[in-house]
Amino acid sequence: MKEIKDFTRKAKKYLNTAEHASNDGDYDSCVSRCYYAMFHMIEVLLLTKGLKASSHKGVLSLFGEHFVKTGIFERELGKALNDAYDKRLIGDYGIGFTIAKEEAQKILETAKNFVDRIKCYLDEVLEKEEET
Repeated sequence: MKEIKDFTRKAKKYLNTAEHASNDGDYDSCVSRCYYAMFHMIEVLLLTKGLKASSHKGVLSLFGEHFVKTGIFERELGKALNDAYDKRLIGDYGIGFTIAKEEAQKILETAKNFVDRIKCYLDEVLEKEEET
């Protein structure tokens, strides 16, 4: 599935951009890029089940319904995605609100772990596809 490689590459690029933004003190952009790295991994994850959503909330909802509630992924992953979504909204649209350095760094580490965790699962899916 070519999409897995494409979306994973994009997610890694966004994490790299997030790291640079954090180092530059741009914590709002850091959190935004972290969220989008996570979001794109979930988009390709949904494709493995033939699912697609037309909104961010739809992607989050489908992830919860098909991957968290079913026990494929732990609830903490769902919470991490929702938290990153909420923080992205603050960073992108909040006037008078900014993301603190500590919060951005925490989300960056969470996003890295999130992307790695989803990537491992996707690798397993690819391996099973190749066996059949």
